[in-house]
Amino acid sequence: MLLAVWLLAWQTAFELLGKESWQFAPPAAVFQALWEGVADKSFLEALWASLCRIACGFGLALVLGSVLGLLLACSRTCNWLAGPLVLGVQSLPSICWMPVAVLWFGLNERAILFVVLMGSLGSISMATRDGLRQVPVAYQRVASTFGASLTQRLLWVSLPAAFPVFISGLKQGWSFAWRSLLAGELLYGVAGMGGLLTMARDLADYARMFAAMIVVVSVSVLVDRAIFSRLEQYVRERWGLAAR
Repeated sequence: MLLAVWLLAWQTAFELLGKESWQFAPPAAVFQALWEGVADKSFLEALWASLCRIACGFGLALVLGSVLGLLLACSRTCNWLAGPLVLGVQSLPSICWMPVAVLWFGLNERAILFVVLMGSLGSISMATRDGLRQVPVAYQRVASTFGASLTQRLLWVSLPAAFPVFISGLKQGWSFAWRSLLAGELLYGVAGMGGLLTMARDLADYARMFAAMIVVVSVSVLVDRAIFSRLEQYVRERWGLAAR
């Protein structure tokens, strides 16, 4: 029902505002372009290239961000030195890293991976740090009473207790990484959804451009619903933070 409402609003806007303009595509033309892009596999190939890139970039951000957040949470010195810097990196738009990436790596895949990494690193680091900081002190004291070592308290008490906050940061980091990837691909023009959008823009193929945007939004929503939202719900239920 909601989809029908949006399609009707789209068609109405085209009839009222864009029917005389070649820069505005109606729903029928966009979905025709979407079908053609799936049929000739151009959308699927571009999507696969983008997913491979984000898997590498986001995976690297997950490892480095978790380690950095752990250091920030466990060391006051590290938090004093690097905490404000990481927070600033988190608030900096990821596209700002593209000129730096081009200067350091050139116009290649490594530049895009660097932009994806910097786009999501701050969110994951801050979520790891804040999650560990919010663990009740009583948990640590009880574990110490039972003779748990520092490593055991970290692995079996602090990290599991920090999971709800960490998963929320992971979800936010994914959204930042996806936007960073598309921005890098748009500027570089490589094979991927960003490159497909750039090509459609250069050819003034507005129907194909809007179709590619629908694919980008759909993938973002599907990944969030299929992975991160389910993982977040499971953790909240497992930790007794939500009704089963």
